[in-house]
Amino acid sequence: MQKENPGFDTFNFNKQIQSAIVEAGYVTPTAVQQACIPLITAGQEVVGIAPTGTGKTAAYLLPLIKILGYAKIDFPRVLIIVPTHELVIQVENTFNQLAKYTGLRCVSLYGAVGAKKQIEKLNAGADVIVGTHGRVHELYMNGHLILKYVKHFVLDEAEKLMDKNFVPQLHALLEVLPRKRQHLLFSATMSELVQKIMHDFVAFPHIIHIEPENRTATTVSQCVYLTPNLKTKLNLLQHFFNAADDEFHKVIIFCKSKLNATDVYKFFERKLGGGKVKLVHGNKTQQSRMNAMEQFSREQVRVLVTTDVAARGIDILGVTHVINFDTPIIYEDYIHRIGRTGRAFNLGDSITFCSPADEYNLRQIQKLIKQQIEVKDIPAGVFIEETSYEERQAMLREIDFQKRKTNPEFKGAFHEKKAPKKKPYEPKSTQGKRKK
Repeated sequence: MQKENPGFDTFNFNKQIQSAIVEAGYVTPTAVQQACIPLITAGQEVVGIAPTGTGKTAAYLLPLIKILGYAKIDFPRVLIIVPTHELVIQVENTFNQLAKYTGLRCVSLYGAVGAKKQIEKLNAGADVIVGTHGRVHELYMNGHLILKYVKHFVLDEAEKLMDKNFVPQLHALLEVLPRKRQHLLFSATMSELVQKIMHDFVAFPHIIHIEPENRTATTVSQCVYLTPNLKTKLNLLQHFFNAADDEFHKVIIFCKSKLNATDVYKFFERKLGGGKVKLVHGNKTQQSRMNAMEQFSREQVRVLVTTDVAARGIDILGVTHVINFDTPIIYEDYIHRIGRTGRAFNLGDSITFCSPADEYNLRQIQKLIKQQIEVKDIPAGVFIEETSYEERQAMLREIDFQKRKTNPEFKGAFHEKKAPKKKPYEPKSTQGKRKK
């Protein structure tokens, strides 16, 4: 008789973990899981670089669950640091799913909400902490979090955590952890700067490259539409959503700013009606963001409009399309954005709108991902609006700014005018005036 899950059997997980794996729907280990699980189980330090949607979270959680075994003490032995509140919840949910039969306890710590309930959970005992570095450091400094028993330290979405603004805080956190600990870093992208900073945290890691760095997932088709202005973008969106519901039925739309995201949200509210679209950005409360994500995950809403706050680490299955309403100006975010679809071997589509001011950014993205993105013609039924004077001027300013980045000597139409030279001060002549 054939075993239900022969792939994961090779890792010698106990019955409790194997049962949870089967119930979670995992069939065959992904490449990053095959490479990392044996190394982590053996206590090695690992840096895992793999595209989004390839199972990096389970790649470190499964061996850590195996190592922990069962609840022994009331203080955490694993500390997982992630960059956003949403990713904290995602990792906690995945842990609870995979450790459901072990009795291990996971507590999530993140800001933007009161700490009282989180402190109560810590007091009840925790084997694993997953949190944002700010809240973790805060609760430690206030005496609510004991870290002296931590044996395994994980940085997930490491390239975001390695931002220069975060590094001093991470160093402060590392100073209070036991010297003898296992370090694990996972990321979809890893720039040269991050690799240099990485060695401050991990001495002799096994570096796992599953695919050439900065490549997008092969399960996601990509195309771009050259859109002359904002109103044409909205017309093109309306054209897509006039199509059959089964084609664009679970869509994430990424915008470059909270203002743009709000405008797109209001547009969809008018076109689709209330209750079919949700808005997520940094000014929304944590509870509001969590509720919107949950409703979108359960397909209670059709469209999620957001900024890059939802670009990293959010694992929502069944997303049919990712639409970049604005071409991202942080080029690695393109990889993270489109990685929200085509997850877990499913297929997905990404569509990018590119204005004249974004053509430079598009070229840089293509250079990063090492491939050309197919340019499609705007469908005949989409009305191409005339660009307003204000929008045209704003785009010309942006284009000039981009040219200056590549050529500091460039002087465009919007370079600053030199102030007129002032005449040297000359005291008034007193010649011919009588003294009184």
